[in-house]
Amino acid sequence: MQDRHGHRISYLRVSITDRCNERCTYCMPVELQEWLPRAEILTYEENLHVIRIAAELGVTKIRITGGEPLTRRGVIDFIGQVAQVAGIRDLGISTNGTLLTRSVAEVGDLGRQPRSATAATVARALRAAGVRSLNISLDTLDRQLYAQITGRDFHSQVLAGIDAALAVGFDQLKLNCVLMRGRNEDDLVPLIEFAAERNLILRFIELMPVSTTEVLDDHNFMSILHAQRLIESHFGALIPEPSFRTNGPATYYQVPGRNQWIGFIGAMTNLHFCESCNKLRLTCDGKLRPCLGSYLEFDIMKPLRGGASDEELRQFFLDVVERKPEQHDFRNNYQPDRKMIAIGG
Repeated sequence: MQDRHGHRISYLRVSITDRCNERCTYCMPVELQEWLPRAEILTYEENLHVIRIAAELGVTKIRITGGEPLTRRGVIDFIGQVAQVAGIRDLGISTNGTLLTRSVAEVGDLGRQPRSATAATVARALRAAGVRSLNISLDTLDRQLYAQITGRDFHSQVLAGIDAALAVGFDQLKLNCVLMRGRNEDDLVPLIEFAAERNLILRFIELMPVSTTEVLDDHNFMSILHAQRLIESHFGALIPEPSFRTNGPATYYQVPGRNQWIGFIGAMTNLHFCESCNKLRLTCDGKLRPCLGSYLEFDIMKPLRGGASDEELRQFFLDVVERKPEQHDFRNNYQPDRKMIAIGG
């Protein structure tokens, strides 16, 4: 699929739940979240149907997101089925990492796992199900600050989850750090050292105007340029690596004197941010979104549940791709209309 601006679509991010066991200030800043009723969430069978249609149209990468996707019962079995969809070559999951050390039996996600596997960690079960890449959120190495940002004292669980994921051996394991002025400037260098010790890719992400208007203002916004200057004051000039790519929009640099790469995702300040966009998003309530930073979303649940043919669903996809904007609207006084947790991470 290719839109009128030359974006070639090969990547679908699939949110399977709006529920999460944390309350990150930039994602779901209000403690009392009104969860969507079960009937308004796409079933796993419906998600698989949409993924198969997407794969027929050229999508080769799927990333499962939430909320926190590992809170949904049956997720491992579902992921195993996604991995079997013809044409899908890259399957990833984004998680806060807090549940990776749990046993499959403990989270009640037995699915089609043999009895002997029920004591395996969720991390190991995900790898066995076909997950190739894992993105884990980690904004700080300070336990108290972590609790302030996430609303939960789960820092030790995340660190244990990272170690569990490393022990399993995913093809690619990345850490994501959201930049917040006045909160985690002092964590950038320690996080780089943490990633270096574990041979992990670390990416720094600018805050975006999602969830509520209070999430982003002049007092808490930290640009990737500011973050880069802080990092370079410690390590020296970072070395641009334009040929180093993952599936996302990050720009990568090598840390001087090291075999280590860090990435910067600057939706607000990188004027070329949207040029290589290759993705669509499917929300847990069945909306197909051509762009995170746009109000455009199209209800695929209605035709899906209304008995639409596969050909009609394929045309639905193509129509959405045709509506994909050339650039996001984040720099144009964008006012969020949905919490990030309802859109999908």
